[in-house]
Amino acid sequence: MNLRSRLNWVPNLFTLANLTLGFLAILFSAREGGSVGSLALSCGLILLACLCDGLDGYAARLLNAQSELGAQLDSLADLTAFGIAPAVVMYSFVLREINPVIQGVTFPVGMVIASIYPACAAYRLARFNVIHDSSSFSGLPSPVAGIIVALIPLAYEAIQIPTLLFVCLFVLVAFLMVSTIKYSKPQVTIFKRFNPVRLGIVITFIIGALIAVGIFRGFTYSAALLFLIILIYVISGLVAIVLHSVNAQRS
Repeated sequence: MNLRSRLNWVPNLFTLANLTLGFLAILFSAREGGSVGSLALSCGLILLACLCDGLDGYAARLLNAQSELGAQLDSLADLTAFGIAPAVVMYSFVLREINPVIQGVTFPVGMVIASIYPACAAYRLARFNVIHDSSSFSGLPSPVAGIIVALIPLAYEAIQIPTLLFVCLFVLVAFLMVSTIKYSKPQVTIFKRFNPVRLGIVITFIIGALIAVGIFRGFTYSAALLFLIILIYVISGLVAIVLHSVNAQRS
């Protein structure tokens, strides 16, 4: 057994932690009828799952322990943490209330809307396993989609916009995952443009800003700020395709 085979368990351990956190997020969001505390805990677990998702790839590259098994395991973990868990959170948060009764028959519209998201996430991950570009993402990455959906219940109190808009955003994010819109890989762009010192300064500033907002305005405002930052990334893909279409028509 070579050294690479011995170290494969290290990135896989982070991947399994990602899957486990996603599963726990599902359990907490489904218990007690989706209480505020349970939803907040579920959202936090999804954010931690995203951290583990980043660490497994980093560990695999650092230890030169990439494997086909690890790649497939990563997709299954991502489907759980960023495909199924966010959909359950959103259903417990607001979609469970969308069940119109027509002539005595209850139509589970909320369930249908919630089911769109994991289906799109599964397709997105399967497509990524078959074909992907090293310089950009085709469609919105599932971890980014999962984070922005997970932040909706946390940011709702601070942002105070109609829940219908959050539902529309939920559906939009789902379809953006299966779209062919090109999204830049933040890690590639960041490491190309920033040296380690500058990168450390930027990360420190962002974390400091989130902590400061949390101290002075409350945790929900920190979540709202992070939600808006990630939303800018989501919108960037739409802006890029619009600009591309305009330039194509001009030429």
